[in-house]
Amino acid sequence: MTEATENSTKHGPLSNFFVKRLQCAGGSSEYSCEFGSAKYFALCGVGGVLSCGLTHTLVVPLDLVKCRIQVDPAKYKSLVHGFKVSIAEGGVRGLSLGWAPTLIGYSAQGLCKFGFYEVFKNLYANLLGEEKAYQFRTALYLAASASAEFFADIALCPMESVKVRIQTKPGWSTTLREGFPRIKGEEGWNGFFKGIVPLWSRQIPYTMMKFACFERTVEALYKFVVPKPRAECNKAEQLMVTFVAGYIAGVFCAIVSHPADVIVSKLNQNAGSNFVDIAKSLGFMGMWKGLMPRIIMIGTLTALQWFIYDSFKVATGLPRPPPPAMPESLKKKLGLA
Repeated sequence: MTEATENSTKHGPLSNFFVKRLQCAGGSSEYSCEFGSAKYFALCGVGGVLSCGLTHTLVVPLDLVKCRIQVDPAKYKSLVHGFKVSIAEGGVRGLSLGWAPTLIGYSAQGLCKFGFYEVFKNLYANLLGEEKAYQFRTALYLAASASAEFFADIALCPMESVKVRIQTKPGWSTTLREGFPRIKGEEGWNGFFKGIVPLWSRQIPYTMMKFACFERTVEALYKFVVPKPRAECNKAEQLMVTFVAGYIAGVFCAIVSHPADVIVSKLNQNAGSNFVDIAKSLGFMGMWKGLMPRIIMIGTLTALQWFIYDSFKVATGLPRPPPPAMPESLKKKLGLA
């Protein structure tokens, strides 16, 4: 039995979209586990915990000022002014408000976001088959990332509710230990999930752009920019491509998801408000407050997340399929063989 047949038997006959790419990259002897195995998906989830939890916690000061600009632009007029006012009111230490719910919430989100993305991407590729998976790969990335983010936001929402209130409501609780039971006591469990719909509205388009734009940008960089195939690049060169593609994807992510991000911040600041009322009160221009600091934050975040995630895959020996190439069977059908 050949290696391709073995893989088809274990993962179904349609998983060749990824398996053949790995074989072309040099076989499977160098990998710590089999592509598509439970261990593979579990380790991808761990990589997501590290990439999202660490990076979001790292930029808490920027996130805090961004949220304050969104909910009170009259007081926090710009990024620089927002930092000055925040430091004047709470000192440098005050810039770390909300770090604990950020670390916990985004670690949980990263586990689901990256872990489930790999699961759904493999699942949907299996359903499409090798040729259609290649032809409709952008739609494949969009569908897999949207499916993953749906569950990731459910994991994130409670901690996001606590974080935003800590950062934007002066005099409210300043720690997770105080804030979590306060929301539970005053609003019940609904208080933790009142922002789930706007969170989906923000995060699902963001994640769809994050993954689809990243995947296609990596493909384009190796095709048009990098002077040699990925197989000939060393690990450091490959990770540099990952970082650049991640930053480009992050800029588009920030723009696409920004209006919903503003609404989430206002929604958690104003008790009893709802998505539609907040959107009406803000108006079109109001939903773009704080865009520049968010572009800086999300661009940096996304680049670092992909860099950490790919570095984790390299360090743990996980399979990393190279950019897709047209299957030989499709070339023959199109007369390109």
